[in-house]
Amino acid sequence: MVKVFGHWIHRKKIFQIVLDFLFPIACVLTSVIGLGHGGQVNLEIIVTYAVIFALVMIVFNAGLGLYHLVHSRTLEQTRARAVVSLYLSVPLAYGVFALLSIADVNRDLLLLSGLAALFVTLAHRVYTIHSQSEPLMVHRVLIFGAGFEAESVGKVLKKSDPDIQIVGFYPSPSDTEICIPSQLALTRKHSLSDTAHALKVDEIIVSVQERRGGILPLRELLDCKLSGVKVLCLASYFERALGQIRLDSLRVGWLIFGGGFRQGWGRTLVKRLFDIIAASILLLLALPVMFLTALLIMLEDGLPIFYRQERVGLNGRLFNVVKFRSMRKDAESDGKPRWAAANDDRTTRVGRIIRKLRIDELPQLYSVLAGNMSLVGPRPERPYFVDQLTREIPFYAVRHSVKPGVTGWAQVSYHYGASVDDSIQKLQYDLYYVKNHTLFLDIVVLFETVGVVLTGKGAQ
Repeated sequence: MVKVFGHWIHRKKIFQIVLDFLFPIACVLTSVIGLGHGGQVNLEIIVTYAVIFALVMIVFNAGLGLYHLVHSRTLEQTRARAVVSLYLSVPLAYGVFALLSIADVNRDLLLLSGLAALFVTLAHRVYTIHSQSEPLMVHRVLIFGAGFEAESVGKVLKKSDPDIQIVGFYPSPSDTEICIPSQLALTRKHSLSDTAHALKVDEIIVSVQERRGGILPLRELLDCKLSGVKVLCLASYFERALGQIRLDSLRVGWLIFGGGFRQGWGRTLVKRLFDIIAASILLLLALPVMFLTALLIMLEDGLPIFYRQERVGLNGRLFNVVKFRSMRKDAESDGKPRWAAANDDRTTRVGRIIRKLRIDELPQLYSVLAGNMSLVGPRPERPYFVDQLTREIPFYAVRHSVKPGVTGWAQVSYHYGASVDDSIQKLQYDLYYVKNHTLFLDIVVLFETVGVVLTGKGAQ
Protein backbone atom coordinates (compact mmCIF):
# COMPACT_ATOMS: atom_id res chain seq x y z
CA MET A 1 0.00 0.00 0.00
CA VAL A 2 1.14 3.53 -0.83
CA LYS A 3 -0.19 6.66 0.84
CA VAL A 4 -1.08 9.30 -1.77
CA PHE A 5 -2.18 12.68 -0.37
CA GLY A 6 -3.35 11.06 2.84
CA HIS A 7 -5.26 8.19 1.19
CA TRP A 8 -4.01 4.61 1.03
CA ILE A 9 -3.93 3.07 -2.45
CA HIS A 10 -2.82 -0.45 -3.31
CA ARG A 11 0.50 -0.49 -5.14
CA LYS A 12 -0.96 -2.83 -7.77
CA LYS A 13 -3.70 -0.34 -8.59
CA ILE A 14 -1.10 2.42 -8.94
CA PHE A 15 0.95 0.18 -11.25
CA GLN A 16 -2.13 -0.54 -13.40
CA ILE A 17 -3.06 3.13 -13.73
CA VAL A 18 0.52 4.17 -14.55
CA LEU A 19 0.74 1.42 -17.17
CA ASP A 20 -2.58 2.45 -18.72
CA PHE A 21 -1.34 6.05 -18.81
CA LEU A 22 2.08 5.40 -20.34
CA PHE A 23 1.22 2.67 -22.85
CA PRO A 24 -1.07 4.75 -25.16
CA ILE A 25 1.43 7.62 -25.08
CA ALA A 26 4.27 5.27 -26.02
CA CYS A 27 2.22 3.71 -28.86
CA VAL A 28 1.26 7.06 -30.36
CA LEU A 29 4.81 8.47 -30.17
CA THR A 30 6.31 5.29 -31.62
CA SER A 31 3.95 5.25 -34.58
CA VAL A 32 4.49 8.94 -35.31
CA ILE A 33 8.28 8.91 -35.01
CA GLY A 34 8.88 5.49 -36.53
CA LEU A 35 6.25 5.44 -39.26
CA GLY A 36 5.73 9.14 -39.96
CA HIS A 37 6.54 10.84 -43.22
CA GLY A 38 9.78 12.26 -41.94
CA GLY A 39 8.51 15.83 -41.76
CA GLN A 40 8.92 18.21 -38.88
CA VAL A 41 6.83 16.69 -36.08
CA ASN A 42 5.43 18.84 -33.26
CA LEU A 43 5.95 16.38 -30.41
CA GLU A 44 4.39 18.73 -27.88
CA ILE A 45 1.02 18.56 -29.65
CA ILE A 46 1.35 14.80 -30.15
CA VAL A 47 2.06 14.24 -26.46
CA THR A 48 -0.86 16.51 -25.52
CA TYR A 49 -3.21 14.41 -27.62
CA ALA A 50 -1.88 11.17 -26.19
CA VAL A 51 -2.06 12.40 -22.56
CA ILE A 52 -5.66 13.57 -22.90
CA PHE A 53 -6.58 10.31 -24.61
CA ALA A 54 -4.93 8.23 -21.86
CA LEU A 55 -6.54 10.24 -19.05
CA VAL A 56 -10.01 9.87 -20.57
CA MET A 57 -9.50 6.12 -20.84
CA ILE A 58 -8.36 5.89 -17.20
CA VAL A 59 -11.43 7.83 -16.03
CA PHE A 60 -13.78 5.45 -17.86
CA ASN A 61 -11.93 2.36 -16.63
CA ALA A 62 -12.04 3.62 -13.05
CA GLY A 63 -15.73 4.46 -13.29
CA LEU A 64 -16.50 0.97 -14.62
CA GLY A 65 -14.56 -0.71 -11.81
CA LEU A 66 -11.76 -2.13 -13.94
CA TYR A 67 -9.17 -1.18 -11.30
CA HIS A 68 -10.93 -2.92 -8.42
CA LEU A 69 -8.67 -5.59 -6.94
CA VAL A 70 -11.47 -7.53 -5.25
CA HIS A 71 -14.71 -8.25 -7.07
CA SER A 72 -17.29 -10.96 -7.67
CA ARG A 73 -17.63 -10.48 -11.42
CA THR A 74 -17.42 -13.26 -13.97
CA LEU A 75 -15.08 -13.05 -16.95
CA GLU A 76 -18.06 -12.27 -19.20
CA GLN A 77 -19.14 -9.38 -16.95
CA THR A 78 -15.63 -7.91 -16.99
CA ARG A 79 -15.50 -8.21 -20.77
CA ALA A 80 -18.83 -6.41 -20.99
CA ARG A 81 -17.44 -3.52 -18.93
CA ALA A 82 -14.37 -3.37 -21.16
CA VAL A 83 -16.63 -3.17 -24.22
CA VAL A 84 -18.57 -0.31 -22.60
CA SER A 85 -15.28 1.47 -21.92
CA LEU A 86 -14.31 0.95 -25.57
CA TYR A 87 -17.60 2.38 -26.84
CA LEU A 88 -17.24 5.43 -24.59
CA SER A 89 -13.55 6.03 -25.36
CA VAL A 90 -13.67 5.80 -29.17
CA PRO A 91 -15.99 8.79 -29.84
CA LEU A 92 -14.17 10.86 -27.23
CA ALA A 93 -10.87 10.00 -28.90
CA TYR A 94 -12.26 11.31 -32.20
CA GLY A 95 -13.47 14.43 -30.40
CA VAL A 96 -10.14 15.14 -28.74
CA PHE A 97 -8.33 14.50 -32.01
CA ALA A 98 -10.57 16.95 -33.88
CA LEU A 99 -9.68 19.76 -31.44
CA LEU A 100 -5.94 19.46 -32.11
CA SER A 101 -4.15 20.96 -35.06
CA ILE A 102 -1.60 18.47 -36.40
CA ALA A 103 -0.43 19.22 -39.92
CA ASP A 104 2.80 17.29 -40.17
CA VAL A 105 1.58 13.83 -39.22
CA ASN A 106 -0.69 11.30 -40.87
CA ARG A 107 -3.95 11.82 -38.94
CA ASP A 108 -5.29 8.35 -39.68
CA LEU A 109 -2.05 6.80 -38.45
CA LEU A 110 -2.20 8.78 -35.22
CA LEU A 111 -5.79 7.84 -34.52
CA LEU A 112 -5.33 4.17 -35.38
CA SER A 113 -2.31 3.91 -33.10
CA GLY A 114 -4.32 5.41 -30.23
CA LEU A 115 -7.25 3.07 -30.79
CA ALA A 116 -4.92 0.07 -31.04
CA ALA A 117 -3.37 1.09 -27.71
CA LEU A 118 -6.86 1.38 -26.23
CA PHE A 119 -7.83 -2.11 -27.39
CA VAL A 120 -4.60 -3.72 -26.14
CA THR A 121 -4.85 -1.94 -22.78
CA LEU A 122 -8.43 -3.09 -22.21
CA ALA A 123 -7.59 -6.65 -23.23
CA HIS A 124 -4.66 -6.64 -20.80
CA ARG A 125 -6.87 -5.19 -18.04
CA VAL A 126 -9.43 -8.00 -18.47
CA TYR A 127 -6.63 -10.57 -18.38
CA THR A 128 -4.99 -9.21 -15.23
CA ILE A 129 -8.31 -8.94 -13.36
CA HIS A 130 -8.94 -12.67 -13.71
CA SER A 131 -5.37 -13.99 -13.59
CA GLN A 132 -3.23 -14.99 -10.66
CA SER A 133 -0.97 -12.44 -9.02
CA GLU A 134 2.53 -12.00 -10.37
CA PRO A 135 5.28 -13.26 -8.01
CA LEU A 136 6.70 -9.74 -7.68
CA MET A 137 3.32 -8.49 -6.44
CA VAL A 138 2.88 -11.16 -3.76
CA HIS A 139 3.03 -9.72 -0.23
CA ARG A 140 4.13 -12.19 2.47
CA VAL A 141 2.39 -11.63 5.80
CA LEU A 142 2.96 -13.18 9.23
CA ILE A 143 0.14 -12.84 11.77
CA PHE A 144 1.15 -12.58 15.42
CA GLY A 145 -1.61 -14.44 17.24
CA ALA A 146 -3.41 -17.74 16.71
CA GLY A 147 -6.72 -17.26 18.53
CA PHE A 148 -10.19 -16.36 17.35
CA GLU A 149 -9.23 -12.79 16.49
CA ALA A 150 -6.27 -13.94 14.39
CA GLU A 151 -8.52 -16.39 12.54
CA SER A 152 -10.94 -13.56 11.68
CA VAL A 153 -8.06 -11.40 10.48
CA GLY A 154 -6.81 -14.20 8.25
CA LYS A 155 -10.21 -14.49 6.57
CA VAL A 156 -10.40 -10.72 6.01
CA LEU A 157 -6.88 -10.70 4.56
CA LYS A 158 -7.65 -13.39 1.99
CA LYS A 159 -10.89 -11.69 1.00
CA SER A 160 -9.56 -8.14 0.80
CA ASP A 161 -6.30 -8.58 -1.10
CA PRO A 162 -5.58 -11.34 -3.64
CA ASP A 163 -1.86 -10.50 -3.55
CA ILE A 164 -1.44 -11.35 0.13
CA GLN A 165 0.13 -14.66 1.09
CA ILE A 166 -0.26 -15.62 4.76
CA VAL A 167 2.89 -17.55 5.61
CA GLY A 168 1.79 -18.51 9.12
CA PHE A 169 0.31 -17.60 12.50
CA TYR A 170 2.78 -17.10 15.36
CA PRO A 171 0.99 -17.82 18.68
CA SER A 172 1.18 -15.34 21.54
CA PRO A 173 1.47 -16.40 25.23
CA SER A 174 -2.17 -15.35 25.74
CA ASP A 175 -3.54 -17.73 23.09
CA THR A 176 -5.20 -20.47 25.14
CA GLU A 177 -7.03 -21.89 22.13
CA ILE A 178 -5.58 -22.30 18.63
CA CYS A 179 -8.26 -21.47 16.06
CA ILE A 180 -6.30 -21.37 12.82
CA PRO A 181 -5.57 -24.20 10.30
CA SER A 182 -2.85 -26.55 11.51
CA GLN A 183 -0.79 -26.19 8.33
CA LEU A 184 -0.38 -22.47 9.04
CA ALA A 185 0.19 -22.75 12.79
CA LEU A 186 3.78 -21.97 13.79
CA THR A 187 5.50 -22.89 17.03
CA ARG A 188 7.35 -20.75 19.53
CA LYS A 189 10.46 -22.88 19.08
CA HIS A 190 12.19 -19.93 17.44
CA SER A 191 11.85 -16.25 18.29
CA LEU A 192 9.44 -14.07 16.35
CA SER A 193 12.23 -12.13 14.66
CA ASP A 194 14.08 -15.31 13.61
CA THR A 195 10.84 -16.80 12.28
CA ALA A 196 10.03 -13.65 10.31
CA HIS A 197 13.47 -13.56 8.68
CA ALA A 198 13.43 -17.30 7.92
CA LEU A 199 10.06 -17.00 6.17
CA LYS A 200 11.11 -13.81 4.34
CA VAL A 201 8.16 -11.89 5.72
CA ASP A 202 7.23 -8.45 4.34
CA GLU A 203 4.85 -7.55 7.11
CA ILE A 204 3.72 -8.61 10.60
CA ILE A 205 0.16 -7.94 11.75
CA VAL A 206 -0.38 -8.02 15.51
CA SER A 207 -3.82 -9.56 16.11
CA VAL A 208 -4.13 -10.08 19.84
CA GLN A 209 -6.55 -8.30 22.17
CA GLU A 210 -4.35 -8.32 25.26
CA ARG A 211 -1.49 -5.80 25.13
CA ARG A 212 -0.04 -6.10 28.65
CA GLY A 213 3.68 -6.36 29.20
CA GLY A 214 4.98 -9.85 28.48
CA ILE A 215 2.25 -10.65 25.96
CA LEU A 216 3.90 -8.75 23.12
CA PRO A 217 7.58 -9.46 22.35
CA LEU A 218 8.34 -5.74 22.02
CA ARG A 219 12.08 -6.13 21.54
CA GLU A 220 11.63 -8.71 18.78
CA LEU A 221 8.96 -6.61 17.06
CA LEU A 222 11.34 -3.64 17.16
CA ASP A 223 14.13 -5.79 15.67
CA CYS A 224 11.78 -6.82 12.86
CA LYS A 225 10.85 -3.21 12.15
CA LEU A 226 14.48 -2.06 12.17
CA SER A 227 15.37 -4.81 9.70
CA GLY A 228 12.74 -3.66 7.19
CA VAL A 229 9.73 -5.78 8.16
CA LYS A 230 6.63 -3.64 8.65
CA VAL A 231 4.75 -4.12 11.92
CA LEU A 232 1.11 -3.05 12.11
CA CYS A 233 -1.62 -3.21 14.72
CA LEU A 234 -5.07 -4.30 13.59
CA ALA A 235 -6.54 -0.81 13.49
CA SER A 236 -3.72 0.50 11.30
CA TYR A 237 -3.90 -2.50 8.98
CA PHE A 238 -7.65 -2.25 8.41
CA GLU A 239 -7.35 1.48 7.81
CA ARG A 240 -4.63 0.98 5.23
CA ALA A 241 -5.87 -2.13 3.45
CA LEU A 242 -9.66 -1.82 3.63
CA GLY A 243 -10.18 1.94 3.81
CA GLN A 244 -12.09 1.59 7.06
CA ILE A 245 -11.52 1.90 10.79
CA ARG A 246 -12.85 -1.31 12.28
CA LEU A 247 -14.77 -0.87 15.52
CA ASP A 248 -13.80 -4.33 16.79
CA SER A 249 -10.10 -3.39 16.71
CA LEU A 250 -10.43 0.26 17.68
CA ARG A 251 -9.08 1.83 20.85
CA VAL A 252 -9.73 5.38 22.00
CA GLY A 253 -6.00 6.01 22.49
CA TRP A 254 -5.33 5.13 18.84
CA LEU A 255 -7.85 7.77 17.75
CA ILE A 256 -6.49 10.42 20.11
CA PHE A 257 -2.75 9.95 19.65
CA GLY A 258 -2.73 8.74 16.03
CA GLY A 259 -2.53 10.93 12.97
CA GLY A 260 -5.39 12.33 10.93
CA PHE A 261 -8.60 14.09 11.99
CA ARG A 262 -7.26 17.41 10.69
CA GLN A 263 -10.01 20.03 10.62
CA GLY A 264 -7.91 23.16 10.01
CA TRP A 265 -9.13 26.34 8.34
CA GLY A 266 -7.07 25.61 5.20
CA ARG A 267 -8.76 22.28 4.56
CA THR A 268 -12.17 23.82 5.33
CA LEU A 269 -11.57 26.66 2.85
CA VAL A 270 -10.35 24.34 0.06
CA LYS A 271 -13.27 21.97 0.57
CA ARG A 272 -15.79 24.82 0.53
CA LEU A 273 -14.38 26.33 -2.68
CA PHE A 274 -14.35 22.90 -4.32
CA ASP A 275 -17.96 22.32 -3.24
CA ILE A 276 -19.18 25.64 -4.67
CA ILE A 277 -17.40 25.24 -8.02
CA ALA A 278 -18.22 21.55 -8.53
CA ALA A 279 -21.84 21.84 -7.33
CA SER A 280 -22.46 24.80 -9.64
CA ILE A 281 -21.10 22.91 -12.66
CA LEU A 282 -23.08 19.76 -11.79
CA LEU A 283 -26.28 21.75 -11.34
CA LEU A 284 -25.93 23.35 -14.77
CA LEU A 285 -25.28 19.96 -16.39
CA ALA A 286 -28.13 18.30 -14.49
CA LEU A 287 -30.86 20.89 -15.09
CA PRO A 288 -32.40 19.09 -18.13
CA VAL A 289 -32.47 15.80 -16.22
CA MET A 290 -33.96 17.50 -13.13
CA PHE A 291 -36.66 19.19 -15.21
CA LEU A 292 -37.63 15.87 -16.86
CA THR A 293 -37.64 14.10 -13.48
CA ALA A 294 -39.91 16.73 -11.94
CA LEU A 295 -42.32 16.38 -14.87
CA LEU A 296 -42.45 12.57 -14.62
CA ILE A 297 -43.04 12.66 -10.84
CA MET A 298 -45.92 15.11 -11.28
CA LEU A 299 -47.50 13.05 -14.06
CA GLU A 300 -47.36 9.80 -12.08
CA ASP A 301 -48.24 10.87 -8.55
CA GLY A 302 -48.96 14.58 -8.59
CA LEU A 303 -47.48 17.18 -6.27
CA PRO A 304 -45.29 17.65 -4.30
CA ILE A 305 -42.27 17.01 -6.50
CA PHE A 306 -39.71 17.41 -3.75
CA TYR A 307 -39.32 15.58 -0.47
CA ARG A 308 -38.12 17.58 2.54
CA GLN A 309 -36.95 15.95 5.72
CA GLU A 310 -35.01 16.97 8.82
CA ARG A 311 -31.51 15.52 9.03
CA VAL A 312 -28.53 15.82 11.37
CA GLY A 313 -25.60 17.81 10.01
CA LEU A 314 -22.27 19.26 11.14
CA ASN A 315 -21.80 19.17 14.93
CA GLY A 316 -25.30 17.73 15.37
CA ARG A 317 -27.11 20.77 13.94
CA LEU A 318 -30.40 20.05 12.18
CA PHE A 319 -31.21 21.07 8.60
CA ASN A 320 -33.75 20.15 5.94
CA VAL A 321 -32.54 17.88 3.16
CA VAL A 322 -34.33 18.15 -0.20
CA LYS A 323 -34.67 15.27 -2.66
CA PHE A 324 -36.92 14.33 -5.53
CA ARG A 325 -39.87 12.43 -4.07
CA SER A 326 -39.43 8.74 -4.89
CA MET A 327 -42.14 7.30 -2.59
CA ARG A 328 -45.88 7.63 -2.38
CA LYS A 329 -47.26 10.63 -0.53
CA ASP A 330 -48.57 8.32 2.25
CA ALA A 331 -45.23 6.44 2.68
CA GLU A 332 -45.12 7.24 6.41
CA SER A 333 -48.74 8.07 7.07
CA ASP A 334 -48.51 6.48 10.53
CA GLY A 335 -45.79 8.98 11.51
CA LYS A 336 -43.29 6.23 12.42
CA PRO A 337 -39.83 6.44 10.76
CA ARG A 338 -38.78 3.25 8.98
CA TRP A 339 -35.62 2.13 7.21
CA ALA A 340 -35.82 2.02 3.43
CA ALA A 341 -35.74 -1.55 2.15
CA ALA A 342 -34.90 -3.35 -1.08
CA ASN A 343 -37.93 -3.44 -3.41
CA ASP A 344 -39.77 -1.12 -1.03
CA ASP A 345 -43.46 -1.21 -1.94
CA ARG A 346 -43.76 2.48 -0.99
CA THR A 347 -41.61 3.46 -3.99
CA THR A 348 -43.29 4.74 -7.14
CA ARG A 349 -42.37 3.54 -10.63
CA VAL A 350 -40.50 6.74 -11.39
CA GLY A 351 -39.01 6.59 -7.89
CA ARG A 352 -37.46 3.18 -8.51
CA ILE A 353 -35.68 4.50 -11.59
CA ILE A 354 -34.40 7.75 -10.09
CA ARG A 355 -33.22 5.96 -6.92
CA LYS A 356 -31.33 3.39 -8.97
CA LEU A 357 -29.63 6.15 -10.98
CA ARG A 358 -29.25 8.39 -7.88
CA ILE A 359 -31.14 11.18 -9.66
CA ASP A 360 -33.26 11.71 -6.54
CA GLU A 361 -30.11 13.06 -4.82
CA LEU A 362 -29.55 15.92 -7.31
CA PRO A 363 -31.60 18.60 -5.44
CA GLN A 364 -29.14 18.21 -2.56
CA LEU A 365 -26.69 20.21 -4.67
CA TYR A 366 -28.65 23.28 -3.53
CA SER A 367 -27.90 22.28 0.08
CA VAL A 368 -24.22 22.13 -0.88
CA LEU A 369 -24.34 25.68 -2.23
CA ALA A 370 -26.21 26.81 0.91
CA GLY A 371 -23.43 25.37 3.07
CA ASN A 372 -25.48 22.74 4.93
CA MET A 373 -23.86 19.87 3.06
CA SER A 374 -20.70 19.02 1.17
CA LEU A 375 -20.36 17.10 -2.07
CA VAL A 376 -18.50 14.36 -0.22
CA GLY A 377 -19.08 13.33 3.38
CA PRO A 378 -21.03 10.91 5.59
CA ARG A 379 -24.65 10.35 4.65
CA PRO A 380 -26.98 12.70 6.59
CA GLU A 381 -29.29 10.67 8.82
CA ARG A 382 -32.64 11.40 10.47
CA PRO A 383 -32.61 12.52 14.14
CA TYR A 384 -34.71 9.50 15.18
CA PHE A 385 -32.13 7.06 13.81
CA VAL A 386 -29.17 9.15 14.99
CA ASP A 387 -30.42 8.94 18.59
CA GLN A 388 -30.87 5.19 18.25
CA LEU A 389 -27.50 4.57 16.58
CA THR A 390 -25.58 6.84 18.98
CA ARG A 391 -26.86 4.73 21.89
CA GLU A 392 -26.03 1.41 20.22
CA ILE A 393 -22.82 2.11 18.26
CA PRO A 394 -19.63 3.48 19.86
CA PHE A 395 -18.03 6.52 18.18
CA TYR A 396 -21.11 7.10 16.00
CA ALA A 397 -21.14 10.82 16.84
CA VAL A 398 -17.63 11.24 15.36
CA ARG A 399 -19.14 11.28 11.86
CA HIS A 400 -20.84 14.59 12.68
CA SER A 401 -17.49 16.39 12.98
CA VAL A 402 -17.61 17.03 9.19
CA LYS A 403 -20.43 18.14 6.93
CA PRO A 404 -22.67 15.39 5.55
CA GLY A 405 -22.30 14.69 1.85
CA VAL A 406 -24.36 14.05 -1.26
CA THR A 407 -22.05 11.08 -1.77
CA GLY A 408 -19.35 9.63 0.44
CA TRP A 409 -16.64 7.04 1.02
CA ALA A 410 -19.13 4.77 2.82
CA GLN A 411 -21.71 5.08 0.03
CA VAL A 412 -19.26 3.97 -2.68
CA SER A 413 -17.60 1.30 -0.54
CA TYR A 414 -20.65 -0.43 0.96
CA HIS A 415 -24.13 -1.22 -0.30
CA TYR A 416 -27.18 0.76 0.77
CA GLY A 417 -27.57 0.59 4.57
CA ALA A 418 -31.01 -0.32 5.92
CA SER A 419 -30.38 -1.62 9.45
CA VAL A 420 -28.29 -1.07 12.55
CA ASP A 421 -25.78 -3.70 11.36
CA ASP A 422 -25.42 -1.92 8.03
CA SER A 423 -24.93 1.37 9.90
CA ILE A 424 -22.07 -0.20 11.86
CA GLN A 425 -20.38 -1.29 8.65
CA LYS A 426 -20.84 2.11 7.01
CA LEU A 427 -19.63 3.92 10.14
CA GLN A 428 -16.27 2.17 9.76
CA TYR A 429 -15.88 3.78 6.34
CA ASP A 430 -17.17 7.12 7.62
CA LEU A 431 -14.54 7.10 10.38
CA TYR A 432 -11.86 6.50 7.77
CA TYR A 433 -13.11 9.47 5.78
CA VAL A 434 -13.28 11.77 8.82
CA LYS A 435 -9.73 10.76 9.74
CA ASN A 436 -8.20 11.03 6.28
CA HIS A 437 -10.37 13.39 4.23
CA THR A 438 -8.50 15.50 1.68
CA LEU A 439 -9.35 17.05 -1.66
CA PHE A 440 -7.70 14.04 -3.33
CA LEU A 441 -9.97 11.60 -1.47
CA ASP A 442 -13.00 13.72 -2.38
CA ILE A 443 -12.06 13.45 -6.06
CA VAL A 444 -11.56 9.67 -5.70
CA VAL A 445 -15.04 9.37 -4.16
CA LEU A 446 -16.61 11.39 -6.98
CA PHE A 447 -14.99 9.11 -9.58
CA GLU A 448 -16.21 6.05 -7.67
CA THR A 449 -19.69 7.58 -7.54
CA VAL A 450 -19.76 7.70 -11.34
CA GLY A 451 -19.05 3.96 -11.34
CA VAL A 452 -21.80 3.35 -8.78
CA VAL A 453 -24.31 5.23 -10.94
CA LEU A 454 -23.25 3.45 -14.15
CA THR A 455 -23.47 -0.01 -12.58
CA GLY A 456 -26.41 0.58 -10.22
CA LYS A 457 -24.35 -0.74 -7.32
CA GLY A 458 -26.04 -0.42 -3.95
CA ALA A 459 -29.23 1.21 -5.20
CA GLN A 460 -32.51 0.56 -3.38
